[in-house]
Amino acid sequence: MNKIADINQIRSFFPALEQSVNSKTLVYLDNGATAQKPKQVIDLVNMMNSGINGNIHRAVHELSSKTTELYEDSREAIRQFINAAQKEEIIFTSGTTASINLVAASYGGKYLRKGDSVLVSEAEHHSNIVPWQLICESKEANLRVLPVDENGNWRMDMLDNLLDSSVKIVSVSHVSNVLGLINPVEELIFKAHAKGIPVLIDGAQSIVHIETDVRKLDCDFYVFSGHKLYGPTGTGVLYGKREILDSMPPWMGGGDMVETVTFEKTTYAPLPLKFEAGTPNFIGAAAMLEAIRFVESIDKKFLENTERSIVEYMTEELLKIEGLRLYGAGENRISLFSFTVNGAHPSDLAMIMDKMGVALRSGQMCAEPLMRRYGVESMLRASFAAYNTIDEAEYLITSLKRAIKMLS
Repeated sequence: MNKIADINQIRSFFPALEQSVNSKTLVYLDNGATAQKPKQVIDLVNMMNSGINGNIHRAVHELSSKTTELYEDSREAIRQFINAAQKEEIIFTSGTTASINLVAASYGGKYLRKGDSVLVSEAEHHSNIVPWQLICESKEANLRVLPVDENGNWRMDMLDNLLDSSVKIVSVSHVSNVLGLINPVEELIFKAHAKGIPVLIDGAQSIVHIETDVRKLDCDFYVFSGHKLYGPTGTGVLYGKREILDSMPPWMGGGDMVETVTFEKTTYAPLPLKFEAGTPNFIGAAAMLEAIRFVESIDKKFLENTERSIVEYMTEELLKIEGLRLYGAGENRISLFSFTVNGAHPSDLAMIMDKMGVALRSGQMCAEPLMRRYGVESMLRASFAAYNTIDEAEYLITSLKRAIKMLS
């Protein structure tokens, strides 16, 4: 089967891209927050909501059986997509945030003790900071931070000293949602494992841009959200090595995660159900299968070349703009760019750009410690996806220059 290698064909799957904003053709560049959804995903969600809608794992009637099959087919597709060893290692959650909270509460709750440490990086999203703070506070443990340098790169020269015997888990992002840099997670995992320390990788930004092989990475946990991967909102995945997941207690109690229940004692269902209490977002989870099929239908080399062209163009053109500072320096990056402009507040620029039809993100990016590191309160971010074009990148630069001139 021939893979898609035509940007217009890719765009044709996304109805949202056909709309106008403020009488301008929409240029959607807030994909780091959430991506638009292809027709395949929309159609399956609509079909299940209007027809095949029966609760999973709970009944023998046809609707339940069909829904359960779609749900479990999606789990298997995700297993293959990230090359997990077993489908039982794939846990459905409501997103990256829920996945990290699950690990922090369950793994951290079992293994952290007073005086222990959790290591994160200075460039983490709040979702990879606050859950660890909560468990550290309850266990009287410590949160350690691997700093970044002025260019946004991890201070790997400090890693060995930070990874002492008190560290019980490392949790870091594959790609920062602010800096766009691809972090050296392979080296970090190797060094952590040499000291017997497990590693969680936040793949919320990387899963869309980087081919992910969890067995090759040898990470202990990998988490990502469906809605950044062209799937439904309220969907996410926690991958964990089976032996570690088996050792962890349930995070939530309820239906479908039990084996037997009495008032004296409850025993729990095997993986993956042990961590999927209650009625999940089974329609959203099932639709992730269509999102993955869409991603896999695109020619990888075409995607890589398109993204490389956008990265090269955007980096060169942004750095030409007087007074603009681009955060995260280096060629090893995805097509995500955060910046500030002297004399122009990011929110003001974002509002003007919206009038021109360009959707950008402004604010702290849920990364307040990193903002503080660079001495700013907010930034402006443009983040690209598979359906974005070099023409849209050029329009962004032209519109940004106009917006800056209007505020000067």
